[in-house]
Amino acid sequence: MTTHALADTRVLTGRSLTHILRSPDTIITTAVTPIALMLLFVYVLGGAINTGTNESYIDYMLPGILLITIASGIAYTAYRLFLDMQGGIFERFQSMPIARSSVLWAHVLTSLVSNLISVGIVIGVAFIMGFRTGASVGAWLGVAGILVLFTLALTWLAVIAGLSAKTVDGASAFSYPLIFLPFISSAFVPTDSMPAPVAWFAENQPVTSIVNTIRALFSEQPVGSEIWIALAWLVGILVVAYAWSVAIYRRKLS
Repeated sequence: MTTHALADTRVLTGRSLTHILRSPDTIITTAVTPIALMLLFVYVLGGAINTGTNESYIDYMLPGILLITIASGIAYTAYRLFLDMQGGIFERFQSMPIARSSVLWAHVLTSLVSNLISVGIVIGVAFIMGFRTGASVGAWLGVAGILVLFTLALTWLAVIAGLSAKTVDGASAFSYPLIFLPFISSAFVPTDSMPAPVAWFAENQPVTSIVNTIRALFSEQPVGSEIWIALAWLVGILVVAYAWSVAIYRRKLS
């Protein structure tokens, strides 16, 4: 980005964050569902689930819950972007000396900030419920980096949905499969406990490698090749989603 684009992005991000601060229920709502799932799995179902490890169930399933938190939160990005498109805000910005890219980046950065706040709330509740980790500062930074990449990748997918949707419901509905994806992964149960076709899918979809990497970092275990698989998925999705978003945006403005 040029200096001009960075300045425009900062101003527009401030505008979007102001909307979030005036309506904090967005962040609260995003955190409520993952917290409810934690309560359900830990206190109702957790005792019946054998993870094959000695760690507590809250420690085992927290990485998957964090991904669900982000998958839930990015729906609001598509929703806000759709409303801006329908409200004619983009046309107004286009008539002003504003860098075109700054409009999309403002929504993306707002999503990043709001989702990381939601993730922080969920982690805080997890600690209250008994989550414990001896992870080093470096491991925590590794977890944070993976969650940031995951948020950016999914947010650019949300941008595609927000720019392409015909209705408000359509703009946010795309996130439902993303929320469901962690349930068919190693997030809540080991993949070897699943039927063979389901296990194959679970082991070869991106959420499993991401969850396994975060779990290893939290438990101070070697991450092995899982981290490279996770990063390859995240970077690949991010690059494709970004390029697709920009192409749709340019077509909308042309």
